[in-house]
Amino acid sequence: MASIAPTPDASMNPALAAQAEILARPVTDARRLADAIRALAIDAVEAAKSGHPGMPMGMADVATVLFTKFLKYDAADPRWADRDRFVLSAGHGSMLLYSLLHLTGHAGMGIEELKRFRQLHSPAAGHPEYGEHPGIETTTGPLGQGIATSVGMALAERMLAARFGASLVDHRTWVIASDGDLQEGVSHEAASLAGHYGLSKLCVLWDDNHISIDGDTALSFTDDTLKRFQAYGWATRRVDGHDPEAVASAMAWATRNRKPTLIACRTIIGLGAPTKAGTAGSHGSPLGAGEAAAAKEALGWTAAPFTVPQDIKSSWEEAGRRGAGTRRSWLKRLAKHPQQAEFDRAISGKLPEAWHEALAALRVKHAEEKPKLATRVSSQRALEALVPSVPEMVGGSADLTGSNNTNVKGVPAIAPGNFAGRFVHWGVREHGMAAAMNGMALHGGIIPYSGTFLVFSDYLRPAVRLAALMGTRVIHVLTHDSIGLGEDGPTHQPVEHLASFRAMPNVFVFRPADAMETAECWELAVKRADGPSMLALSRQNLPALRSDTGENRCARGGYILAEASGPRKATLIATGSEVHLAIAARETLEAEGIPTAVVSLPCWEIFALQDAGYREQVLGSALRVGVEALIGFGWERWLGADGIFIGMAGFGASAPAEELYKHFGITSDAVTAAVKKRLA
Repeated sequence: MASIAPTPDASMNPALAAQAEILARPVTDARRLADAIRALAIDAVEAAKSGHPGMPMGMADVATVLFTKFLKYDAADPRWADRDRFVLSAGHGSMLLYSLLHLTGHAGMGIEELKRFRQLHSPAAGHPEYGEHPGIETTTGPLGQGIATSVGMALAERMLAARFGASLVDHRTWVIASDGDLQEGVSHEAASLAGHYGLSKLCVLWDDNHISIDGDTALSFTDDTLKRFQAYGWATRRVDGHDPEAVASAMAWATRNRKPTLIACRTIIGLGAPTKAGTAGSHGSPLGAGEAAAAKEALGWTAAPFTVPQDIKSSWEEAGRRGAGTRRSWLKRLAKHPQQAEFDRAISGKLPEAWHEALAALRVKHAEEKPKLATRVSSQRALEALVPSVPEMVGGSADLTGSNNTNVKGVPAIAPGNFAGRFVHWGVREHGMAAAMNGMALHGGIIPYSGTFLVFSDYLRPAVRLAALMGTRVIHVLTHDSIGLGEDGPTHQPVEHLASFRAMPNVFVFRPADAMETAECWELAVKRADGPSMLALSRQNLPALRSDTGENRCARGGYILAEASGPRKATLIATGSEVHLAIAARETLEAEGIPTAVVSLPCWEIFALQDAGYREQVLGSALRVGVEALIGFGWERWLGADGIFIGMAGFGASAPAEELYKHFGITSDAVTAAVKKRLA
């Protein structure tokens, strides 16, 4: 067995001395299995000429213990509902995950796929991408997102166990996280939440290698991390991450804990590399041909590149089959379970047969009563129809329940030790909330929705972006959506937020104009299964604009709310709380002999998906005027080069809402005057 003696630089890099001791230990079967991960990581990164070899080389021993002894999975069915979830939060170390999927015999991650690491259309992308391979549970890469997403997975497991029982739902969530994951703020929010709710089936394996891109983590990170997690309510332990027996003992201990668990695995990044081990040099670039060859020599690895000796591959594939019997037993239990059909439906994401009937009845009621309501209140009425009809809908709010109106009477909240409810008090943790919602949706069996103020959507943006990338079914209720919230002032008045989310691919942004549109937008949001939906809702009351109850008119994104009395001279296009201003302006213009139409445009993204003929019919060829109490960025798409925008040009101010609309010139009179001036 080759080993590395301390070099003259060992005093400058103590990791080399530690590495020498580790590599001098007797070579066990577990070590040989781990070395297969290291070798594949080295080979793939060298072939791609880019990547992160250090983390897979350092965490190979920990991952080997997890996948051969503790993780409940079956490589033959990577989407088995009661499998343990494994999240590689340190997504830059993606070759760790791809190597594990390959070695354990998962179809679709063969050696040819590894040879195309980081190449176009390869499932072995630079960072794990959900949907590229069924064994990838979530997209990771932005640090902190994985651990926060895993909290949502662990929470979903507990809530579904409360609904369907432990015979169908009884699994764990395992995470490999880096120093960077634990530095990002979202991990603090998520860890605090996991401790509060006592998510005992969550275990985070921290790659405690003391290295960041800039150098030693001591440059910026001197927390007592274990004490911090203990304060959150976690159980913690520190182990030598290169001692499989110690790692196994710690994992066994984690499975017995009544708290979430953090295991600090002290490792050497790039283990085996003769000069780059224990340094940032092994983090984010290939080792280089010479260093790679020397690393393999130090590990005693003699196989050709991208080749795993048959005895090692056979042992790994046996590990991949280890859970087959457990899965078969579960399938038998499922077949006999009285809730089998409902479980299968919920996990598959299919809505109940009659889920929309109560919402249809609500629309009829709105048509009859024509209520003048804030759309946040209209949203709550829609939820009162939807939530009892769709058992997998789980609500929540970032400590703004009474303002967001996301609670439903008679639907209890969860609490530590009691997960039978369907509402989550997330606390003031927008980012952690949104990331955990992604985890709940990815887990399956839950359609999460929750709320905050639209202005605070800045705090949840990174998680929404990942939801858009992954196509997860999450719904964000964003109230107080304009200067219309009034006296709380510009810190609470969003002006640029909708423009930014409208610019984000695969996000549907809904801004309904009245109670009827709100019900219709909720129907569309719940039906949407391939990406996030955001509902921007008003604080102020808005008049009813429609009394029809036929087709869902919002389903095409935009429609003619009021047609002109003759050939159009102008088309007023508005969203949300400004649609009624457009209607009032139309009445004045029509009275003055200027035929004017009003278009409601509650969802730009859906409207953009309509055929060009429909869009042209709705928008017309006359003067187009956009009306929205937000900035005009993006409106040129609908208004054209000659259009007019009536809205905000900067931040808001503190005053009653009606005064603010007058102050900023967002009134029906202003719209009328702008049209008449242009047509004069």
